[in-house]
Amino acid sequence: MAHRKPNLPEKTCAACGRPFAWRKKWARDWDQVRFCSDACRTGRYDAAKQRAGKSGGAA
Repeated sequence: MAHRKPNLPEKTCAACGRPFAWRKKWARDWDQVRFCSDACRTGRYDAAKQRAGKSGGAA
């Protein structure tokens, strides 16, 4: 059984809108963290979403 950590702070990703929880590597700059992943931070998420919309997007 996985160990749950229910008391971690959460934020919503500025790119994809998904919630993400605090991680130890973000401890020093949690206030500045805005994105859940490198893909969202660099815009790859938006680019993939736009490509999927143009081609029909059925996955």
